[in-house]
Amino acid sequence: MLKRFGLLVLGLIFLGAAALWAISRPPPPLEKSPVITLDTGAISGGWTNERKAIAVYNGIPFAAPPTGELRWAPPAAAIPWTDVRDGRAFGAECLQYREGLERFISDLVAGHGLGWFKTRLSGLVVGMMPDPVESEDCLFLNVRTGNLNGGEPKPVMVWIHGGSHNSGAGSDQPYQSDGLVEKGVVLVTINYRLGALGYLAHPALSAESPQNSSGNYGLLDQIKALEWVQANIAKFGGDPGNITLFGESAGAQSITEIMASPLGDGLYHKAILQSGSSTYNRIHLSRDIEATRSAEAVGEDFLAPLLADGGRGATAAQLRDVPGTAIIDRVPDAEALTGYFLPNVDGWVLPRMIGTTIEDGSALKVPVLAGYNADEGTLFYSEDLAKPTVLHPGAFPNTHTARLALMDDIYGEDRAARLISLYGMETEADWHKGAVDMLGDDIFGVHMRFLAKANARTGQPTWAYFFTRTPASPTQTLGAFHASDLAFVFDSHHPFLEATEADFSLTDAMGTYWTNFAKTGDPNGNGLPAWPAYTETADTWMHLDHTLGTLTGVRSGKLDIMEAVLREKLAMSAALSIEGSSAPVSSSVTEEQAANALQP
Repeated sequence: MLKRFGLLVLGLIFLGAAALWAISRPPPPLEKSPVITLDTGAISGGWTNERKAIAVYNGIPFAAPPTGELRWAPPAAAIPWTDVRDGRAFGAECLQYREGLERFISDLVAGHGLGWFKTRLSGLVVGMMPDPVESEDCLFLNVRTGNLNGGEPKPVMVWIHGGSHNSGAGSDQPYQSDGLVEKGVVLVTINYRLGALGYLAHPALSAESPQNSSGNYGLLDQIKALEWVQANIAKFGGDPGNITLFGESAGAQSITEIMASPLGDGLYHKAILQSGSSTYNRIHLSRDIEATRSAEAVGEDFLAPLLADGGRGATAAQLRDVPGTAIIDRVPDAEALTGYFLPNVDGWVLPRMIGTTIEDGSALKVPVLAGYNADEGTLFYSEDLAKPTVLHPGAFPNTHTARLALMDDIYGEDRAARLISLYGMETEADWHKGAVDMLGDDIFGVHMRFLAKANARTGQPTWAYFFTRTPASPTQTLGAFHASDLAFVFDSHHPFLEATEADFSLTDAMGTYWTNFAKTGDPNGNGLPAWPAYTETADTWMHLDHTLGTLTGVRSGKLDIMEAVLREKLAMSAALSIEGSSAPVSSSVTEEQAANALQP
């Protein structure tokens, strides 16, 4: 018996070692695909399979390196090259602070209920992965195409990655799959500047700008990438007249930012938004808006310790002399400020607040498919903070009585009582479960429905979904967690995260719905269950799970209360922003509280 047990242990160790070796070793180079000549130079790619049906062209510069004088400046035209670029390798990722991402992955693995062996093995695999190459020279995009034979141009899907506007890359592994391309589209994934290097504003930078603007560099990068796609995608078999933006989390938020910017007009034709809308963003370039500080004031405070004399009187050139690594190293000591590294209302890139443009329909000019996941809050909720809403700037109290009183202060007694009842937070024992559910709806659910309702009112075709698939393990704790839909859209299931036959069927259905929408603006077709268009009156959502169907009034009682509060906040912010009073509005809350209110 002991001998058999020992052989079993040795076998598990051998299998684990083999898995580690197989997953962590670099893949062999792809066989080269044909050279494509762009205005900036020639590039070869690589075939992703032996059939030579799909090719990738990675690391294509769509703008000049944003370094030196181009740091904290709008992206400039890409610099031509002479030799043939090897498009089998990705370009560098943008500089970013990675601790938060590592924590996210750790929580993700733990919450899947994989068991001791798989959890340990997955941790070892992650630890063995080489650090990605990163640089300020990072404005690259990647094209995946199955249409190099001169056939009819294919619809184009341009992916904008998530990561709270502070992390991630278009080369991230979940996006590297042929699934969508096999369904008849050309796929583009992009990088854009992140964090302080992408969204920091400063009076010295605004002063040198012809538009008196600063801080929206990551958003301008995304728009520059779309200009590149318009000019070049036909050479990869894509149709520049049929471009769909799609993204998740901060990527979906970015799409609403592009939609709210006149600089993005005409560069895309449809939009898919997965768990993200910047409706909540109230940052103004130079004005405080209630508890939200101006982007310029935050930028001054962030850079002050890195400059002589605390940055007093610093010029734009002096700001650019600060090493990029010093900027990244500053992040953990400036958590009260980094939540502000988001687009701001500057009168040029964003003339008005994003939520206001969504509400009045002026940002919504294209067909939209939008939705969210049932358990978005599980990866954001902390029992230490016990916070069910982003409307409160700090942690919730430790006692249940004090928590209920704070809910009354935030929402008013009637609204608070209804939310507490609807989310089942009446008792101490039930608080955390209800707070997790409420936080997910507060961060994502109310904003996705708000967007769908506003878009439908404009007469544009609109489609809403609710994703509820949960991990297969009976001990999982994440539910339909934030970003769990990515593997189903891209058909990129991780080998450690168990996927069932029902999961693969759902993957095929979602990929087909998404690509149908990219082709025609309507997800229906190909024998799939009918997906009714969204209307504010019917409030019908497609239910995405192992059994496909429709739902009416998804969490409507809860979302109705949150939407009423959101509308009040938008009205007040609009009155105090560029459209209203010219005087700054002071705030009695601390910097840390204001930053926490902006971003979980």
